[in-house]
Amino acid sequence: MTTAFEVLQAAQVGENTDWEFKSARGGLPGSLWETYSAMANTEGGAVVLGVREDGDHVRFDGLNREQIANYQKLLWDNLHDRGKVSQNLLSEQDITVLLVEGVEVIVITIPRASRTQRPVYLGPNPFGNTFKRRHEGDYHCLDVEVRRMLADADEAPVDSRILTHFGMEDLDTPSLTQYRQRFRSSKGDHAWLALDDKALLGKLGGWRRDRATGDEGLTLAGLIMFGHEQAIRDIAAAPEYFVDYREKLDPTVRWTHREYPDGTWEANLFQFFQRVWPRLSAGITSPFHLSKGVRQDETPAHEALREAFVNALIHADYFVPGGVVIERYPDKFVMENPGTLLVSLAQYHRGAVSECRNKAIQKMFLMMGGGEQAGSGVDRIRSGWRTRHWRAPRIELLDQPDRVSLSLPMLSLIPDEVITTLREHLGPEFDSLSPLEVQALATAQLEGWVSNTRLQELATDHPVDITRGLQGLCQRGWLVSDNRRRWSQYRLEWRDTAGPLFQAPNQPPAQAAIGPDPIQTEGGSSQVGTDSIHLPDDSIHLGQEEVPGLTVSDQTHLETLAAPVRSTGKVSEALMRETILSLCQGRFLTAGRLGELLNRDPVNLRSRFLSPMVDEKALRLLHEDRLNHPEQAYQTKDQ
Repeated sequence: MTTAFEVLQAAQVGENTDWEFKSARGGLPGSLWETYSAMANTEGGAVVLGVREDGDHVRFDGLNREQIANYQKLLWDNLHDRGKVSQNLLSEQDITVLLVEGVEVIVITIPRASRTQRPVYLGPNPFGNTFKRRHEGDYHCLDVEVRRMLADADEAPVDSRILTHFGMEDLDTPSLTQYRQRFRSSKGDHAWLALDDKALLGKLGGWRRDRATGDEGLTLAGLIMFGHEQAIRDIAAAPEYFVDYREKLDPTVRWTHREYPDGTWEANLFQFFQRVWPRLSAGITSPFHLSKGVRQDETPAHEALREAFVNALIHADYFVPGGVVIERYPDKFVMENPGTLLVSLAQYHRGAVSECRNKAIQKMFLMMGGGEQAGSGVDRIRSGWRTRHWRAPRIELLDQPDRVSLSLPMLSLIPDEVITTLREHLGPEFDSLSPLEVQALATAQLEGWVSNTRLQELATDHPVDITRGLQGLCQRGWLVSDNRRRWSQYRLEWRDTAGPLFQAPNQPPAQAAIGPDPIQTEGGSSQVGTDSIHLPDDSIHLGQEEVPGLTVSDQTHLETLAAPVRSTGKVSEALMRETILSLCQGRFLTAGRLGELLNRDPVNLRSRFLSPMVDEKALRLLHEDRLNHPEQAYQTKDQ
């Protein structure tokens, strides 16, 4: 149950939880139900009625007793009307009346819908009536997003589907043979190993008989794990399937090594694991250690890395474009998989609860010694990383298309060189900093930016204390906020002023020297760096490339055109469109470039404005034949 103190904190801070404030002076707001759907389909949140946002301030106007009684009745009537909303997620304690600053307000606490409850939508049809929360607004879900929610809601795991007209001939026999060897190495002389291939697949979930229909055959799990690549990518199986491993250990070359389906190997999931894991594990040093006279090369950090790798493979939605992308840098690993989390971020961070999208594939990895099944995988990753005193792994959620990214930095919490850099800039004042303030500045130095959410992963302080600390560092002139209220990110003042004009707001220069960095999102908000996922024939690339022909004068002109939006939190849709058209007049600009100029999230900008304006023929594309072209850009269309 939400308390008055939490409402006041949200009004003053507005960063640690997703809150919506609505005046409700003229009646129950119609937009409330879009917010209900959006919060339920994202990470939940709270709506406060009787409060209005006035610029950067929140005003408590309150509601009278008659309004409160009327609104409560309307809320419950609509929640139980399936013609209004598809699901009632609320119980009595989720709608409360609180006395805040001398006035009464209604607080509606909306939980995140479970996997089987999503999508939560308005009216009788989910298509066109399902919403998601992105930054400060509620946005329509694309039809493809709704279809993926409906698929995830099915009680039968997606990888258990029997594939018609597929059989044992579609499997790679050497893969099955090698799997047996790993199975025996992990489990010894297990009884299943005496079975023939089809029977073994039956035990693992790779071959199934449907008791209701009598149908029998190879499952999607069996094909993806052991199949020939051509069969896996058949239109009747998983045409979006793609796996990609990239080593970026030398900043002078794009990739120092890469494994992807290039026709030289059978690119099923098992072979991908076989080829990639030795290269991944080599990125973590193994101190000399003997156990019962035998050298032990695998450390808890190796176990954590393997868990993260396998998690990306078993939780992937192989029907979403983009594929699995695994990257190794000199100072970090990044694991990305298509799809959404099937649990809330809060449940993910708590651990002990697991919702696996591909349960048969999970079982196959479990039997060969990879992955956990009891929900302890996240805890294992975090604890294994802590044994090396490295910075906490960071999970990020991306959308359009949905992706989950886990970054595992191999950097100490506060390296000595970072302390030296901070002392050089702050002088004697460094010694007056609290441990939280040092951690905040160090994180901004190491990762290019810091936020309340990121510090919650690294420190034990209360979110309100974290926000006060960040704001205090801004007041002292050491951090610069992007002023996005609930989603604010903070950068070091000296790095903010020293960077080039078009450097992405959250792209640290140190990473830019290493190579392309993946899209970085926190809590569902996407921040795009200098590059993003870039796959041959499977490209999802929202990055910022240099736009040729821009002089210093051009850049100054663009900044002037963008100023009315860039310097303001919320603007009208008309002003945003007018500014975009002005910026794109006579030149092509990428979504990333526009996002930097306007101080807006590029992914949100593309979905809310750029794509609709292309459909309306107000903008034209640089690459009209390929919507997801890695260098896609937009220009105002001559009328």
